[in-house]
Amino acid sequence: MSNAPSLAVRLFGTDEPVAPLRILRAGALTAELDTGNLRHIRYAGVEIVRAISFIVRDRNWGTYNPVISDLAVDERADGFTVTYKALALDDNQAFRYSARIEGSADGKLAFTAEGSAENAFLTNRTGFVVLHPIAGVSGHPVTIEHVDGSIVESRFPDIINPIQPMMELRALTHEAAPGLKVTCRMEGDTYEMEDQRNWTDASYKTYVRPLALPWPYTLPPEERIEQAVRLTVTGTLAAAASGATAGTVTLGERIGTAPPLGLGLDPTEIADTIAQSDRLRRVGARVLVGYYDPSLGHDEATLAGIVEAARALDAEPWLEAVVQSVDGFAAEIAALGKTVAGLGSPFRTVLLSPLPDLKCTLPGSVWPPAPPPRDFFEVARKAFPNARIGGGMFSLFTEMNRKRPPVDLIDLVSFTTTAMLHAGDDISVTETLETLPSVALSASAIAGDKPYAVGPSAIGMRMNPYGEAPFANPKNIRQAINFNDPRQRGLLGAAWALGFFARFAAGGASTITLGGTTGAFGLVSVRHDWPQPYFDEAGGVFPAYHVLRGMARLTGLPLRAVTTPDTIEAIAAETGDGVELWLANRTGTEQSVALPGAPRDLFLLDADSFVAATRDPDAIDTLAKPFDNSTLVLTPYAVARLRLS
Repeated sequence: MSNAPSLAVRLFGTDEPVAPLRILRAGALTAELDTGNLRHIRYAGVEIVRAISFIVRDRNWGTYNPVISDLAVDERADGFTVTYKALALDDNQAFRYSARIEGSADGKLAFTAEGSAENAFLTNRTGFVVLHPIAGVSGHPVTIEHVDGSIVESRFPDIINPIQPMMELRALTHEAAPGLKVTCRMEGDTYEMEDQRNWTDASYKTYVRPLALPWPYTLPPEERIEQAVRLTVTGTLAAAASGATAGTVTLGERIGTAPPLGLGLDPTEIADTIAQSDRLRRVGARVLVGYYDPSLGHDEATLAGIVEAARALDAEPWLEAVVQSVDGFAAEIAALGKTVAGLGSPFRTVLLSPLPDLKCTLPGSVWPPAPPPRDFFEVARKAFPNARIGGGMFSLFTEMNRKRPPVDLIDLVSFTTTAMLHAGDDISVTETLETLPSVALSASAIAGDKPYAVGPSAIGMRMNPYGEAPFANPKNIRQAINFNDPRQRGLLGAAWALGFFARFAAGGASTITLGGTTGAFGLVSVRHDWPQPYFDEAGGVFPAYHVLRGMARLTGLPLRAVTTPDTIEAIAAETGDGVELWLANRTGTEQSVALPGAPRDLFLLDADSFVAATRDPDAIDTLAKPFDNSTLVLTPYAVARLRLS
């Protein structure tokens, strides 16, 4: 088809090229070389460290994409050596450094870097970051060596730690698999660890420069940074790592019921949402969460618009209201309550947050003035006497974990997530799904006997607690902290959405609100001031539209546990005539799986069906075909719905 989009646009929503990863080998030791840094470091096939990176960040926690030169890779039978030079710069400042990576067959790896700024360089972090994986590590023992030489036995956190579980670090030793120990020694600065699952990163992150020190800080040109990370593997692997049977999908016991689906609504999208309501109504979302912030010019007309949009979608309107005043919060909340009552009290669920809580307060920093939480929600209860009152954070789970609401005074705990705070590449985005069970476990622990709700959440970032704003992304590229992320429009976005809903549904979320209606987090194409390859000309619905329509249809049905290979996301529900099974390949390589039961039909959302699916809002039904094979092949980021007898 001459007007068909490129494969890259179908998969990722962008034609931005991606350099392939290079695999470095030294005996049983392997690592992926990714733009000068290391990922997925394995020994005998076991992941021992998820990543080692030398990073340079700006004052808004944005990570520079360095310009790499003089890259040299020497691979030998007994080891490898990588050297390169790099330059991180923008219009105002530049930092230049050189790096050396050495790996040997005896299980040793060293990554060293040294450099300096070319002018006064303002940064929030410049130096090494080490990521430990969570699978097989969470809750397990670790030996800590502190900078003063003391040795302490501890454990990696199971429940997500809101601050830093380990401080003043020099080395960490853990068992990556039975019989296989790994020591990670970090030199050149004082390191500390944060539980990166707070941001849905599937790792524990150890980094340079304690957060208690001032940030941003300036690197003067005369100051030279010299740092190193050294890995040592000892012992013998007792047995191969075990997990689900390779390539097999199995169904287990009932695990609850599928929660209702919600969609988010930014007030700038109200008019387009109403205009596109015929298509959006078919998604079947039960809830529309409208955002209200007077500092952005929102007023009574905004509230009325949220209600009108919800009614157009046959959804229940929820209100996310930001309260501006610190000293006058009670009067402001009372006035908002009167305004909402004047509209007929349409919001049966009202979520409230003080304005200061939209921004992060890092561990060790002084909390900014804000309304006292208990007084805040007591006033809210009086202002909205007939509504469920929700509290938590409108930004990220991280901030809710650090500043927990008074659960006894509210009816609902809520938070949102993003898949790309720290890294914007495809692998990092899809790996965030691995940590959602930990987020669900931790959210349940915070909520106690109260329900918790997730969202509005998407791959992209609707607000930036750590800087001025998310990135507008006019070049339509992959980068951390994007507002408009291209993968929302691609098959990767659909696969991610399935995994997000499935994992939080299994984790007991009472409502799961994903993305939005139109716009950067939307499901239906509408022209905006950012590029949308193919959709700017063809229009239509994004692949995630069909996934969320399928999830909405499951509302209230009994869910079954599903065991899959690590590369596959899945959700299964009991219907009146069998089991409906959804599968998604969250990788860029083809996956083949053996199916449980006898399938009757198949709806396949993949690169071949992309154009037809974007043109037909009813593709979930019209593209379904008879299917009775016992195995299914899923191409990169493909999503499938199978109905089993």
